[in-house]
Amino acid sequence: MSRGPELIVTEKDNAARRIADILSGESAESDRINGVNVYKWGGKRCIGLSGHVVGVDFPSEYSDWRDVEPVELIDAPVEKRPTQENIVAALRRLARNASRVVIATDYDREGELIGKEAYELVRDVNEDVPVDRVRFSSITDREVTEAFENPDELDFDLAAAGEARQIVDLVWGAALTRFLSLSARQLGDDFISVGRVQGPTLKLLVDREREIEAFDPQTYWELFADLEKGADSFEAQYFYLDEDDNEAERVWNDDAATEAYETLRSASTATVESVRRRTRTDDPPAPFNTTQFIRAAGGIGYSAQRAMSIAEDLYTAGYITYPRTDNTVYPEDLDPRELLGAFADARKFGDDAESLLDQDDIDPTEGDEETTDHPPIHPTNELPGASDLSDDEWEVYELVVRRFFATVAPSATWEHLRVVVDAAGLSLKANGKRLLEPGYHAVYPYLSASENFVPDVEEGEELAVTDTEIEEKETQPPRRYGQSRLIETMEQMGIGTKATRHDVIQKLYDRGYIEGDPPKPTRLARGVVEAAEEFADRVVSEEMTAQLEADMQAIARGEKSLDDVTNESREMLDAVFERLMESREELGDHLQKSLKADKTVGPCPDCGSDLVVRQSRHGSYFIGCDSYPDCTYTLPLPSTGKPILLEETCEEHGLAHVKMLAGRKTFVHGCPLCKAEAAEAEEDEIIGSCPECGKEHGGELAIKRLRSGSRLIGCTRYPDCEYSLPLPRRGDVDVTDETCDEHGLPHLRITYEDGDREPWELGCPICNYREYQARQNGSELKAVDGIGEKTAEKLKAAGVEDVASLKDAEPDALADELDGVGPDTVRGWQANAD
Repeated sequence: MSRGPELIVTEKDNAARRIADILSGESAESDRINGVNVYKWGGKRCIGLSGHVVGVDFPSEYSDWRDVEPVELIDAPVEKRPTQENIVAALRRLARNASRVVIATDYDREGELIGKEAYELVRDVNEDVPVDRVRFSSITDREVTEAFENPDELDFDLAAAGEARQIVDLVWGAALTRFLSLSARQLGDDFISVGRVQGPTLKLLVDREREIEAFDPQTYWELFADLEKGADSFEAQYFYLDEDDNEAERVWNDDAATEAYETLRSASTATVESVRRRTRTDDPPAPFNTTQFIRAAGGIGYSAQRAMSIAEDLYTAGYITYPRTDNTVYPEDLDPRELLGAFADARKFGDDAESLLDQDDIDPTEGDEETTDHPPIHPTNELPGASDLSDDEWEVYELVVRRFFATVAPSATWEHLRVVVDAAGLSLKANGKRLLEPGYHAVYPYLSASENFVPDVEEGEELAVTDTEIEEKETQPPRRYGQSRLIETMEQMGIGTKATRHDVIQKLYDRGYIEGDPPKPTRLARGVVEAAEEFADRVVSEEMTAQLEADMQAIARGEKSLDDVTNESREMLDAVFERLMESREELGDHLQKSLKADKTVGPCPDCGSDLVVRQSRHGSYFIGCDSYPDCTYTLPLPSTGKPILLEETCEEHGLAHVKMLAGRKTFVHGCPLCKAEAAEAEEDEIIGSCPECGKEHGGELAIKRLRSGSRLIGCTRYPDCEYSLPLPRRGDVDVTDETCDEHGLPHLRITYEDGDREPWELGCPICNYREYQARQNGSELKAVDGIGEKTAEKLKAAGVEDVASLKDAEPDALADELDGVGPDTVRGWQANAD
């Protein structure tokens, strides 16, 4: 048996750091192996992976889209290969002499699979080392310590369920994506992506959009009157009894509405006919599971993806429990009073915690779902300090804390008052509500506690009618799914899992299938769904993906094998392809029309043909005429992001507004022709004398903005003088007061509107361009302070060709290859390279 250190493997680096601190009593030191952090103390080492460091893929001979038919992928072999070479190498190096290995990845299906991947990497280099599994739902001192004191074994059935999902998603996604993209002749970065869960999710959104478009609005009227008792006034609404003796407020006939309004307007008083009071108990909400957490976070402005990202960071830091859970029932070993006590001295939460601790009995609420893997999402007894969290993290953390408070708070009590009056023979009603006991609302401000005032009145009492109003309205179509509502619907239909649903929505945004919030499908999305419905409806059917989720649960229970499920899935896909192959040409034509519609901006101002979004050979986007080469009209687009077209059009030019998808930096560009005209209208800004012709002919350098969207510094005597210098395409160019001693030109600064990037001090444009040329000529390393010509040659011999590879190098490893150079010197070069 190996006698080396014990090795602990976690899912991410920040989890490794946190666990190392807990187990070592914060005495662990950090080291680097292959550029990967390793935490060491006593006879232990702890390394964090980066999620899946091994992926499934087809052998390389299946990678050529043009030589391998998509249908061949259905039965193609699947192999595992490292996706994070440096982490895999570091793990193997540590495992080779390990005396024991402990897998401490997240406690769910994906975490079990990641743990199994680590197990297999360990076994590759160390066949006999004991391997244990520890599980915990929060990275706190108590849970981590208890988990390591009571190790378990890997659940290979649960891991196999995750592996089945990987293989099925690979085969379905790759085969369908390749088939649809080739059929539509849509290759490159804009290929048509289709996935097992993406398809049904997209159909949900497209179906809702169809409902909205097919909706036929109906006109109706509502009537109101302001009533007054002494100094108190309140609003009452007209109602009548319909043919089923139900109260109705909407009047569907114009003449009837006008007649009722004229009658109401003639009334100066109203007589109280009935007064009814009742008290209602408003119970606190259930504990958070993943879906309800996402819904609540959406209510305070966080997308599903962002909310889960923050929750995962809070979990890793030990402040909340694991955020991927279906459970809505607290476990028996959770002591609410003890957890509340942890918040009693907290400045932000202390008063509320104390008020809850004053209750004689604390009986937490329960939801409908009870599972045994993770508890509902709740805070731990380890509280962050004031400077430990960003503003966003704190806002989400407070949401989780206050939800826990709400679940152990008393019910709220409301008094409802219903008053019915008669005004000139017409019935009006007013519904008041008053919060008698705030209950959980006192500690959980995220659910409405608004009141509606109606004064105390008595039957037979006369009230003054001070104003009347009639409102013409229209029935409204169904609302689009918000992200949280979409996730709830996916959960109800069995589409995806708690761990993947928010990622699926983000992928639909990234691929340009949806835009806006609430998400709206683009024309491309509709084209893909329509094609699938006509030629392969199973691709967008929730039945198949729900069946797979059930099969994966069966694998986890040991009732089915991985091979059983993946083989059944391949057979289903084979049946899908039978229909697809029969209609390949027709399907391709349909998709091409949808693709063109999704890229058509509007009429070309030169020839009247369509202007469409195109992509250059270099990958950048622009707008060009569909009649090219007969018409060469073009308009520029920003260099950052992928364009999608909005429904809004320019009143002046009739062109669709453009939105650039760029992750969190997504922005609306607007009308591309308006933008181009505005750029042309800007006057050139003179910054100094032209070094080529300034002395002899008086030429000056100016910041020029070209119609293509690019910018440069050029001579005002162009084309007689062609001297020019490049400028970055993005950002605003600011001319500073600082001047270059050598060239007499002002220093330039590039600033960015999004605020996420620091300003770039470009300096003298001539000096900047000279440095750029030096880097292009291979002397980039010599431009770094502390590196001379000989050192640059040594670095190149060691495989460090440029600044990027220098910054990525591991200082200790690089120093070992350079005689007379220590790691601190390498770190100094890296700092200077920044």
